[in-house]
Amino acid sequence: MPSHRIDIWNLTIKIIFLSQTMAGILGNFSLLYYYGVHYGESKLKPTYLIHMHLMAANTLIILSTGVPNTITAFGMKNFLSNSVCRLILYIQRVGRSVSIATTCLLSVFQVITISHKECCCKDQRVKASKYIGHSIALLWVLYMLINVIFPVYPFIKRNSKNMTSKRDFGYCSTIGRDGINDTLYSALVVCPEIFFSLLMAWSSGSMIVILYRHKLKVQHIRSTSGSSKICFESKATQSILALVSTFLAFYTLSSILQGCVALLYNHSSWLVNINRLTSLGFPCFAPFVLINCYSVVPRLSLVWIRNKISNSYFKYVNDMFLSGIQLFTLPSPSQSQYRKLREY
Repeated sequence: MPSHRIDIWNLTIKIIFLSQTMAGILGNFSLLYYYGVHYGESKLKPTYLIHMHLMAANTLIILSTGVPNTITAFGMKNFLSNSVCRLILYIQRVGRSVSIATTCLLSVFQVITISHKECCCKDQRVKASKYIGHSIALLWVLYMLINVIFPVYPFIKRNSKNMTSKRDFGYCSTIGRDGINDTLYSALVVCPEIFFSLLMAWSSGSMIVILYRHKLKVQHIRSTSGSSKICFESKATQSILALVSTFLAFYTLSSILQGCVALLYNHSSWLVNINRLTSLGFPCFAPFVLINCYSVVPRLSLVWIRNKISNSYFKYVNDMFLSGIQLFTLPSPSQSQYRKLREY
């Protein structure tokens, strides 16, 4: 490849990495700020609580993966020490695992929410709402404990001769892979990810079927309350379907590219860069899917304005408005009164 094409390709990779990372940080922190303000005023709904933890997990992925990859794209190589590298990889794995699990939890919970309103489904919906917070906390604790095995395992097998060569990530490198490590990773991380992906695909299909049947049953309803409720449920379900579809698309493509990188010994740098960009696709685009579907941006602006403007200002504007109304409603002065005003 000619040198000028290489320079253009490297510049393009730098711009894409920087833009993707900045957009992901901005989108996730904006939603976290919005949900934090909303949670400070009233209790979050179960769906919004899942959104909040999903954005937190995505933020961990972007900070531990997107930022180092962006710095590496701009020319800094292996700038992290071995201990910091293991910590970064640990944060990546925890964030990725929690992100996948919470996305699956969100899709399954939405299926329960929009199910037929039978007695058993109502009981399941109430129970699911009560245990959402405990389920999310359990996911965080579980994956923090599971993923701590991988940075600790190399120290246990430090003197083993079965350790393979070091693995280079660009910003750092690690040593400590063997058959047992790979088996543990497949059993504790890869298999649950595949299970969650299949469960998300099933729940997405179930949501589509339930919405279609529900639409056929309520086409004759014309009341305002019924129409608004149906519209809200449909909009919420469509947003979750869009979110799950985005995840499945990026996760499938990233898994294929990661398999190609692992199998091809002489893989090129562009394949590695595309794999890194694809792995950051869902964490960076997920907040914008939710913002677009839920119209969070206008409400976020209103919350910010409401918190910044004090009650005294509203009182001042109200008094000025009432004074203006009184001025226009007063009777017009007579000629004698007008003459006295001029003489005065």
